[in-house]
Amino acid sequence: MADVIEDKIKNYRTAPFDARFPNTNQTRNCFQNYLDFHRCNKALSSKGQETSPCDWYQRVYKSLCPMSWVEKWDGQIEDGSFPGKI
Repeated sequence: MADVIEDKIKNYRTAPFDARFPNTNQTRNCFQNYLDFHRCNKALSSKGQETSPCDWYQRVYKSLCPMSWVEKWDGQIEDGSFPGKI
């Protein structure tokens, strides 16, 4: 299974269709993948496991989200004022 995940990450081009977000506006998709990346990292790190499966979420949010948003959210996480539940 790890080989399949690695192949998908290796062949990644842009964010695939996600049925949870069928509309043209992908803002919620961007935010959800940002949250999923940080939740995945937190969960796997706390168990002492490899966090490489989380790279998928990072690649998706980096292809969907404007970098100014990501920088703002990263700053909010550091300040403890991020509105999402990680």
